[in-house]
Amino acid sequence: MTFTPLSPALMKERLAPPSSGPVRLLIDTDTANEIDDQYALAWALLSPEHMTVEAVTAEPFSFAHHQPELLAAERALKSGDAQQMHLVGGLQGWLERLHAQGRRAADLEFTLPPEGMELSFQEICRVYEKLRMDPAGKVFRGAPRYMEHAEDIVESEAVETIIRLAKSGDAPLYIAAMGCVTNIAAALLKAPEIAERIVVIWTSAYPSTAPHCNRPSLNLVQDLHASRIIFDSGVPHVYLPGYHVGAQLKISRPEMEAFVKGRGAIGDYLWHLFTNNPLHVMFAITDAPRRTWVIWDIICIAWLIDPDWVPTHLTTSPILDDGLYWRKDPSRHMMREAHDVQRDEIFLDFYDKLAAAAT
Repeated sequence: MTFTPLSPALMKERLAPPSSGPVRLLIDTDTANEIDDQYALAWALLSPEHMTVEAVTAEPFSFAHHQPELLAAERALKSGDAQQMHLVGGLQGWLERLHAQGRRAADLEFTLPPEGMELSFQEICRVYEKLRMDPAGKVFRGAPRYMEHAEDIVESEAVETIIRLAKSGDAPLYIAAMGCVTNIAAALLKAPEIAERIVVIWTSAYPSTAPHCNRPSLNLVQDLHASRIIFDSGVPHVYLPGYHVGAQLKISRPEMEAFVKGRGAIGDYLWHLFTNNPLHVMFAITDAPRRTWVIWDIICIAWLIDPDWVPTHLTTSPILDDGLYWRKDPSRHMMREAHDVQRDEIFLDFYDKLAAAAT
């Protein structure tokens, strides 16, 4: 599908950091995927002076794409065949931890996209309830699957909600995307005219100048058709790389215990999630109390609260090639991209909001 490009003046206006008043915000999230979305959602809901959360939409998620490569890597390790060792790649540590626990790759059970979306919907509602906020009329189910081709519109409540809110009000609708972007891509395909009415803030993958393959990025790789629409359509896009940038947003167990635990029902719930992280089980991590965890998705909310906490620059939108590497083309449309974070300032504000809400 060919999208009508925005005028340079309108694109510049949409990509400018928000400067005054609360912005209109829709959060599109795979909340049950791990634990970081819950922090981001809670922080947004506790920041009404900066954003009005008009809706939260559930995304599908699944790690099932890892199973074939894990099985192949396990067979290669077992055979010891040097010609097969390229299949192991970065999976060796994961397999070694599984084997140390007496588990095998075939023992892993992965959530599939429809269940991931439904679990995320329920988890969004749970965060609202922990904050003593009513989710009625605010939370919507999203796509039960990924796109199957470049013009596949995956219909859902989320798509209708994105289109409805994008077309309403005088101010643009910011969409904080915290997972795969199937819902947003479907809305753009169904109503391409909304491109001039929205700003997509998405965290995923490597910086657009990085030479690395983006395959490790769950947010990007789950639905490649949708990911390419965000980079290729010309929709105003604030790209917040996960690796190298968002990856700095780590929090430790002592910090959680000192500044999050005991800060109301939501603080206790976030503490529970940190100490019962489902990905620790999947990745066979046994020494979790000594480890930090990246709270990736709060980068989207941080940029809206104070753009200085997430320094950005304007650049051209990259092309995601068939090998999942970035290719730059200076003739492409502009996007805004983050290159750093002020980690401490971000978490200090998060801690303060939790403490204030608990009093």
